[in-house]
Amino acid sequence: MIKLKNISKVYRTKTIETTALNDIDLHVAKGEFLSIMGPSGCGKSTLLNIMGLLDEPSNGSIVVDGQSITKYASKATAKFRNEKLGFIFQSFHLISDLSVIDNVELPLLYRKISGKERRRLAAEALESVGLINRKGHFPNQLSGGQKQRVAIARAIVGKPAIILADEPTGNLDSVMGDEVMAILTRLNEDLGTTIVMVTHDERMAKKTHRLIRLYDGSQVATASLA
Repeated sequence: MIKLKNISKVYRTKTIETTALNDIDLHVAKGEFLSIMGPSGCGKSTLLNIMGLLDEPSNGSIVVDGQSITKYASKATAKFRNEKLGFIFQSFHLISDLSVIDNVELPLLYRKISGKERRRLAAEALESVGLINRKGHFPNQLSGGQKQRVAIARAIVGKPAIILADEPTGNLDSVMGDEVMAILTRLNEDLGTTIVMVTHDERMAKKTHRLIRLYDGSQVATASLA
């Protein structure tokens, strides 16, 4: 589903050059649940953003679901990203003055579907994460775990083939974290959704199929956990 070859990312200013990623080769199979670990600043989020077509590598090539990506700023790439990828973030990124169901609907606004169908799909996604009874609430009326479940509903509402999750349990206690991981595992096992998750939590990483470790922008280890 994702093929990265010789991926490097270098940030340059007038006075300094910083290498965030160095010559990464990585294949993620269809239906795989992959976790990425490493110390802060090692390039984990940069790698995830490149996989998600949110950031462009300095060197290397990317293929996502059979599509070779070459024009990152194009409308075609934005459409592809909207249809194929779902994103989950540590800090939820919910819009405070929109209701829960309106937040979940957001990715569908960029598709040519009716308002009635958007509402139906959003309600279906909320049902799948156990929050349909909260559809009229606002983010400030939810717990951290509930906010993350809304974020997951938003990520899956368009039925993406791939979910990219950046520290999805990082702001949650262990009980809420386990609930979020159970939802992600169910999506992977029941729907065959490919998931790539950045995490600092070894316990959460062990619930995935495979773990890769980064250090100073380089891939230093890979381990099968299945």
